[in-house]
Amino acid sequence: MNQPSVGVVGSINVDLLLKVRDLPGPGHTVLGEGGTLSPGGKGSNQALAAARQGVEVAMVGAVGDDAHAEAALVYLQEAGVDLRHVHRVAGPTGLAVVAVDDNGENNIIVVPGANSAVTPSIVDSALTELKGCPVVVLQGEIPEETTELTAKSLAGPGTRIVLNLAPVIGLSPETILLSDPLIVNEHEAGQVLVHLRSVVPAPHSDPVEHGRALCRGLLGAGLASVIVTLGSKGAAVGQHDGVEIVAARRVSVVDTTGAGDALVGAVAAGLANGMTLLDACALGVSVAGASVESAGAQESYPWAFA
Repeated sequence: MNQPSVGVVGSINVDLLLKVRDLPGPGHTVLGEGGTLSPGGKGSNQALAAARQGVEVAMVGAVGDDAHAEAALVYLQEAGVDLRHVHRVAGPTGLAVVAVDDNGENNIIVVPGANSAVTPSIVDSALTELKGCPVVVLQGEIPEETTELTAKSLAGPGTRIVLNLAPVIGLSPETILLSDPLIVNEHEAGQVLVHLRSVVPAPHSDPVEHGRALCRGLLGAGLASVIVTLGSKGAAVGQHDGVEIVAARRVSVVDTTGAGDALVGAVAAGLANGMTLLDACALGVSVAGASVESAGAQESYPWAFA
């Protein structure tokens, strides 16, 4: 097996996908349809998105000993992702319940299951392989101490940490500042700024300008680089030489589930292939745009663009 270019340490779930006319509010009951199970989890999604862009990927995580474990890994296996460091643990595989409305918007409830067992010892057993990866991707769906250990053990010459701080968990500021880039949406960017004890820019009527301001704030807080995703507007990319906008093409939205993960995985693949951050983000925006044009998360991820 070839040395992976991208290592992903993160969550592996199955997604229970429900289709509803409108997302329910507090105390509301709505009728839905669907109820299908498909692979998911932010770590798994990002690993697959990277692999489908033509790079060798190693996944570090855990699934349960239930019937959902095999279903959670099926697309990763098909894409040739290295699963030698995916552990089987007692208990259920992680589960995400995803409701999608007629506009393609969603809400998601995640039950961590086996993801809670992704302990520092699991990462320790994979460190030799991960140290050979030019890019290592982390998120917020496994225990904080595991993410802390991974970033601190691997960040440095030869390994670039891509941190998608979603959800925003209580990582130390020192760990967050190891990321290059940090990838967050607008809401998460504000939370990170609060966590770093930096000023959160006032809301702006133009989401693109607000994205620029968030990037500048995060750079000012000490980040080496940052991507703030802006949904249908694309993404803002902040580096030492300023902030640039990567615009998204107009698409027909069917389901936005997993679009952010598609972007993160494609950015990681682009960086591993030697792209600049701006070009890697452009690839990520294109892949995310393609992913929202069909239902589901992993099944919607495109293979490498010609």
